[in-house]
Amino acid sequence: MPYQQSISRLEGGDVVAEFGPMRLVISAFVGKVPQQQMSVRAAEESFTYLERLARLKRFLGKRFPRMPADLKDPIAIKMIRSVQAVGNQNLTPMAAVAGTIADAVADFLYNRGMTKVVVDNGGDVAVRLEREASVTVGIRQEIDKQEISNVLSLDSRSSSWGVTTSGLGGRSLTRGIASAATVIARNASLADAAATDVANASYIEDPHVIQVPSEEIDPNTDIPGLNVTIKVGPLNEDKKSLSISRAIKRAEELTNKGIILGALVAVQGKVAMTDFFHKCLVE
Repeated sequence: MPYQQSISRLEGGDVVAEFGPMRLVISAFVGKVPQQQMSVRAAEESFTYLERLARLKRFLGKRFPRMPADLKDPIAIKMIRSVQAVGNQNLTPMAAVAGTIADAVADFLYNRGMTKVVVDNGGDVAVRLEREASVTVGIRQEIDKQEISNVLSLDSRSSSWGVTTSGLGGRSLTRGIASAATVIARNASLADAAATDVANASYIEDPHVIQVPSEEIDPNTDIPGLNVTIKVGPLNEDKKSLSISRAIKRAEELTNKGIILGALVAVQGKVAMTDFFHKCLVE
């Protein structure tokens, strides 16, 4: 059954593209002038990306130790490369799907002369900036709540940024216990795969951490045979610290390899972040 599609124009120039369960908020500017019609074109283009990936969903739900020689779709190739770069053999390319779609839409606009682009795919954000443009991105320390706890400032020292979040209560399954693991990278595809990995690294054993086989939650899961977290009860401060230290350690490993730029990890109100992430915060 085909997914329903819709495009909505918002006041201020933003455009919302909805494709089944996926919702993209697209913002494009030249200088300070919103380019809503270009955002509509990007929304229309996003449907073709999503339709292609929908046809490849089962294929992309497998693990790829190497790139398939006969694969031609550039978005699917980018998903695989991002997961391979992160280097966690338990991840499939689907760990990067939302960020990669956001990147593809952002690049569509950036390649057509937009000087500021923000594409928000359900909290996975792709940013493109030129000519001293800058943006702020709100961060949530609990992925399943709307409250913004921190704000990042990104500028055109880099033309491309990705900011994505994974964790307990998000739209994807997690193997960790972080209430949020937010990653900054040079693109949203890498950030998305890395955020999944960093969030998974936050797992600790505790009687209050409840896990079940992933197939019990989603019979069509791309990680069959692995346990996922469904509930985390109150943890003591030592357990929170242990969880965060494991996730931050993984983030620092990815940073040292040049895969990501920085990360923030939150567990039940306790927060830690890497140096680069802290430098991007608006005080």
